[in-house]
Amino acid sequence: MSHRGLLESLFREAVNAVDGRPCVRRALEFAPLSGDLSLLAMGKAADGMVRGAMDLLGPQIKDGLVITRRGSLSAILAQDERLRCLQSSHPIPDAASLEAGKALLDFLDELPTGRPLLALVSGGASSLVEWLPDGFGESHLRELNEWLLSRHMDIAAVNAVRRSVSLVKGGRLALRLRGRPVRLLLISDVPGDDPGVIGSGMLTAAPAPRPLPDGVPDWVRLAAASIPDAPGPGDPVFASISGEIVASNARAREAVVDAASRRDLRVLNHRELLRGDALAAGEMVARTLIDGPPSLHVWGGETTVSLPPEPGRGGRAQALALAAAMVLEGQERVWLLAAGTDGLDGPGEDAGAVVDTQTVFRGRQAGLAPDDCLEAADSGTFLDASGDLLRTGPTGTNVMDIVIGLKE
Repeated sequence: MSHRGLLESLFREAVNAVDGRPCVRRALEFAPLSGDLSLLAMGKAADGMVRGAMDLLGPQIKDGLVITRRGSLSAILAQDERLRCLQSSHPIPDAASLEAGKALLDFLDELPTGRPLLALVSGGASSLVEWLPDGFGESHLRELNEWLLSRHMDIAAVNAVRRSVSLVKGGRLALRLRGRPVRLLLISDVPGDDPGVIGSGMLTAAPAPRPLPDGVPDWVRLAAASIPDAPGPGDPVFASISGEIVASNARAREAVVDAASRRDLRVLNHRELLRGDALAAGEMVARTLIDGPPSLHVWGGETTVSLPPEPGRGGRAQALALAAAMVLEGQERVWLLAAGTDGLDGPGEDAGAVVDTQTVFRGRQAGLAPDDCLEAADSGTFLDASGDLLRTGPTGTNVMDIVIGLKE
């Protein structure tokens, strides 16, 4: 097996370990649900999570609402007459996100009294589903999220702003349940696996509110002042909701470690998550590989990229990979994979990239400059020219990013 093939194989092990379908199925096998129930699924991993529930519960599911990213819905769910399936927008919400929010509120309001609800939530729900106070609509939503994406803000900070103007986030959706029993299963895409941050915590108590950041659009402060406070920890509204996390980045990294150990590779699992600027993170992981002994390194986390007004191709994983490749140029026998576990890294259809010591040379031979591509948030164009992009398609899960480095 080639070195690239090895890293891709290890990445598949990570993704398989946190696949929404088996993770949900295992959770329901451990603590079964009885009787008729309704199903709600929101997020980029919604399709796989729903199929896991259907594997075990089958005819117990009487109706359901599924909201996922465009292009991530399987035919088997789309054709199930019990389910209403909506494909919404990510990472920048649009009219479809507001339509999904209205459908969500209607779905909960129309459920038979007392029927239990199985709720499946994964990352991406913050963008896919929204409902704003009266007087605010799609243009406001787009302005806010373009502003958020143009700054180096981690997911917790981004979701804190989103919660401040939302009538469904920050536990406010729980107000629509009226004491209905809810089993909540979550796939975590956030550092610390805080349920209040995953998908902006629609059915869980929100973290303590943060002051709105300087420079936020003026309408955000007006909207935030016009909506009720989010219910806090211990609020009776959460008494009927029982939740658990069924997949996380830590589990994905453990799967890489286990698979690499079976191959008799020396493995270093870096437990501190990658955060902050993707370019700085790329330089750091490259230096760690260069300066360390021969071994396989595993990192996880979610970095940030500051987007220009008209960003190019590629997301944070590709930016990290290209920044690392610039440091690795001229070294020997070092390889690095960086990819989003959901299989989609920013604009384009690529999960990330696998780079080596010749990546920058190959891209320059194609007439491209790595610095220029990074500045334009166009790392994907460079990595396409160098032949290093990684494409998996939607994976059925979403637990942040995985970075795997190999030095021989």
